[in-house]
Amino acid sequence: MFVERTFQVPRPVDEVFAYLGDFTHTEAWDPGTVSTTRTSGDGGLGTTYANTSEFMGRTVDLTYETITFQAPTKVQFRGRNKQSTATDSMTFTPTDDGGTTIHYRADFQFHGVLKHLAPLVVKRKIDELADETVATIVQTLTAR
Repeated sequence: MFVERTFQVPRPVDEVFAYLGDFTHTEAWDPGTVSTTRTSGDGGLGTTYANTSEFMGRTVDLTYETITFQAPTKVQFRGRNKQSTATDSMTFTPTDDGGTTIHYRADFQFHGVLKHLAPLVVKRKIDELADETVATIVQTLTAR
């Protein structure tokens, strides 16, 4: 299961990559994130993070790792726990007016019982969260 969005922000690509490529900033732009703390690394490839998020009234802890870090064009983070694996991918393209087009995709794999229930229960909520995430990224980067 996945969600995908493409949108623009009025900030240069280097600035957008620097901000969104630092996963500790999820507290500001991801409506589901409660907290994110870097646990190892320098912020680049292989860096790990402890993330606590809230989704559908439940608190979920995931361990994230930066699996792609290609400044200033692409970053990917993979989060895991016993119930799920989430991969967040973002690509950044400069626009003619000095802004940035962001292509955001979040892939979700559910394990155990959730593998069968998630498509029935979670898909609509993930779509809503993706829309909220885009709006919050735009708002956050526009205000910087």
